[in-house]
Amino acid sequence: MLLKPKRLKRGDTIAAISPSSGLAALAPHRYQAGKRQIEETFGLKVVETPNALREPDWLYGNPKARADDLHWALENSNIQGIFATIGGDESVRILPCINTDAIGSHPKIMMGFSDTTITLSAFLRAGVASFYGPSVLCDLAENCGIRPFVEKSVVRALFDAVSFDFEAAEEWTEEFLDWGQPENQSRARTFASSEGWIWLQGKASVSGRLIGGCLDVLEFLKGTPWWIPKKLWDRAIFFAETSEGAPPPGLVGYWLRNYGSQGILERISGLLLARPMGYSPQMTQALYAEVRRVLAEFGREDLPVVANMDFGHTSPQMVVPIGCRATIDPAAKRVTVLEAGVS
Repeated sequence: MLLKPKRLKRGDTIAAISPSSGLAALAPHRYQAGKRQIEETFGLKVVETPNALREPDWLYGNPKARADDLHWALENSNIQGIFATIGGDESVRILPCINTDAIGSHPKIMMGFSDTTITLSAFLRAGVASFYGPSVLCDLAENCGIRPFVEKSVVRALFDAVSFDFEAAEEWTEEFLDWGQPENQSRARTFASSEGWIWLQGKASVSGRLIGGCLDVLEFLKGTPWWIPKKLWDRAIFFAETSEGAPPPGLVGYWLRNYGSQGILERISGLLLARPMGYSPQMTQALYAEVRRVLAEFGREDLPVVANMDFGHTSPQMVVPIGCRATIDPAAKRVTVLEAGVS
């Protein structure tokens, strides 16, 4: 049974947390922009967990304090949701300090992406729905305001408590404007037209629970007590993205082959792939060929695979409710979330 946190409503308070990097302390103007835009766009109040704005070196040296921040937000009755400020690369170190009973006893909205995959995995193990989506410093602090695609996705997933179809963004970008340069703080990024989703293979309509995250980060969990139990992979729809490090297509193939060796590829019912950040068109085509090749090695030429989706490290980001049932319909070219992630 999946526990669902209460939906957000205008006037609610959310906590900004830094379970990974302390970048919010290095870019305070960017954090304040995200905080202001969340409050103005969604009618929420944003507060910081006790250590959210600590310097990076301090947070790196104190993984227990980062876990304590999560417990603080969960147990604080005035807080209805938790948004990560940014990702990072070593929050796996907080897992031994996390009390999963606290997650299950106080189910609340938790949203983030990239290295926040680690914290979201703890929610999955606790049986609580969570949300793979924008962080405070990224799409929620977007120069010139939160983009309508992001706003709509956040409202549908966190406020409306309804089923919905995923949609393809009309425009996208991976442009980075140095947050430390004052002239960049009011300059809009350049967005290009999107070619939409790419249906790589599969013909049959399938359903299953959404499970996944950042592939680079999931590698930290393999072989540990925090790895996703096999039973949760049964008929799951696996959603996956790669980091800004742009791992080579061959490396992604190695990772995916491990899922096959574990018996996971034979268990899942579908695969959703995000648009890869930092890839040339040639790398993207090589990635798709590698994915199809590895799936074929494990007899999964039938598996529906949708690529170039808008979650992860490129912008704008949609919100993926982890643990919720969804359907992939190749004939209708639709991916539908069948149940709300909030109550």
